[in-house]
Amino acid sequence: MNALTQTWVRIGKISDIPPRGARCVRNGDMNIAIFRTADDRVFALEDKCPHKNGPLSQGIVHDGCVTCPLHNWVISLETGAAQGADEGQTLSFPVRLEGDEIVLGLGVPS
Repeated sequence: MNALTQTWVRIGKISDIPPRGARCVRNGDMNIAIFRTADDRVFALEDKCPHKNGPLSQGIVHDGCVTCPLHNWVISLETGAAQGADEGQTLSFPVRLEGDEIVLGLGVPS
């Protein structure tokens, strides 16, 4: 079994994302949505709702969650897990701020 090594990639500045908004970056065939909360925390999820693959980046960011624009599923920004009675999870990625730069962690086989 291969282990994953974390590669950290600078993807832009926090000011590139409006408060309670999102921007997408591409990683191979996958879109990753980078979210900014009202209190300037950042989170990264695959831009795909676990319900019907709706674009989470176009959803409403609130209370540490994002609401999918297609069917109103509420997804935790921290874990990618559906909230309430809904079940499912989207991929989450480590992300951090270094000053005003957003740095995204991408796992690669070692």
